[in-house]
Amino acid sequence: MSGPVHIISLGAGVQSSTMALMAAHGEITPMPACAIFADTQAEPKSVYTWLAWLETQLPFPVYRATTGSLTKSILLVKRNRANSSSYTQTEIPVFTSNQGMNPRQCTGDYKIRPLQAKARQVAGIRRGQKEIGVIQWIGISLDEVHRMKPSKEPWQQNRWPLIEARINRFECLNWMERQGYPKPPRSACVYCPYHSDTEWRRLRDEEPEAFAEAIRVDHALRAAKEECGHRYIPFLHASRVPLDQVDFSTDEDHGQQVLFGNECEGMCGV
Repeated sequence: MSGPVHIISLGAGVQSSTMALMAAHGEITPMPACAIFADTQAEPKSVYTWLAWLETQLPFPVYRATTGSLTKSILLVKRNRANSSSYTQTEIPVFTSNQGMNPRQCTGDYKIRPLQAKARQVAGIRRGQKEIGVIQWIGISLDEVHRMKPSKEPWQQNRWPLIEARINRFECLNWMERQGYPKPPRSACVYCPYHSDTEWRRLRDEEPEAFAEAIRVDHALRAAKEECGHRYIPFLHASRVPLDQVDFSTDEDHGQQVLFGNECEGMCGV
């Protein structure tokens, strides 16, 4: 291929889906070579159903890239033979009983790494290549401009078409409606600690299987960390109580989503 290859980072949420469909309509140019969906294998069923439909609407291929099951990785207890200590393979940013948060490895290992591996393959990036070979489209909208971050790879340049077009998330939904498309789901792992209370309530009420899985993982995380001998207890919710004991009966919101904008690499929730 001559010149950089344009590739969509497809989260299969509102913004990246709108961006991909706008490209299909010729409203964003040039036509991308493909879209890549980094599959953590932990999204709710609604996202996979939407993705299957979206693939039928796009004139370019959608590749599903994965590092494996994030759920298995965060619950897998491993042994350090050198000092006999135990640890979980991957960390997600859970809230801890000492009022802190765990470090976040999930985005790098299960979003960025498979995206980059597939992009390198598609664009034929050489080992040690310095010149730009990939223009990666990221579905961050105008209301999330603070999430824009440059690529850390010398062969890759990030682009934010929705911000170029001055489009926010609400306008993405309006565009989808004008085209007669259904409303996309929100893309995020079912047990993401950055869920707002509004999103937790939505999962509980609209996707009870996903909410039940989040409760299972919440309890399993504490069991795994106890097995590792950790002093601090992990929780998925900022209130630091088990998810199935959180009072979601009011319309109050603990504002966890505010943390999402500060922490995310721009790869999740779009």
